[in-house]
Amino acid sequence: MRRAAGGGPALALLLVVTGAAGLLASWVITVDEFKLLEDPAFVPGCSLNPVISCGSVMKSDQASVFGFPNPMLGLVAYAVVICVGTSLLAGAVFPGWYWLAFEAGCLFGIGFVSWLQFESLYRIGALCLWCCLAWLATILLFWYVTSFNVRNGLLPAPGPVKAFFAEFAWVLPLLHTGVVGMLILTRWWDFWTS
Repeated sequence: MRRAAGGGPALALLLVVTGAAGLLASWVITVDEFKLLEDPAFVPGCSLNPVISCGSVMKSDQASVFGFPNPMLGLVAYAVVICVGTSLLAGAVFPGWYWLAFEAGCLFGIGFVSWLQFESLYRIGALCLWCCLAWLATILLFWYVTSFNVRNGLLPAPGPVKAFFAEFAWVLPLLHTGVVGMLILTRWWDFWTS
């Protein structure tokens, strides 16, 4: 498997920033989850109205899919992202298998976040702002790591796809974020416009 020559400072900084954003969101949600366990009447600071209601999201079954609060998974995953980013900043070079394992983790993350987005919008009927920050961090992380792996030949792709990622790596994360934003806007259109 071909060795990748690190990720360069732009990817490294993106990993540190998205990892830090996701870690912050996970930390705040975890702390609020524990407060909610101690006091069922606790209202998280980000519960602002019927739509932006972190408490409603935290009390849902979807908030503990694996038997423990989801953000505890985020505490570990986003810490790993920060470690990879800081390692790249220090000049680390990872073998191809490492990048593919990192890609698999990012793929799991984007799949899990996409499911949580659907559940939040169409089953729970509320948004958590900290969750939205973690969603954004994961979307950026997934697409830029995928772009890196495609451009460096670690993920097989035809020439035009490699050229697209080389020239327009920003398009897919922007489009993905825009679609999620439009889903949020249209889901509660009456609320936002009243």
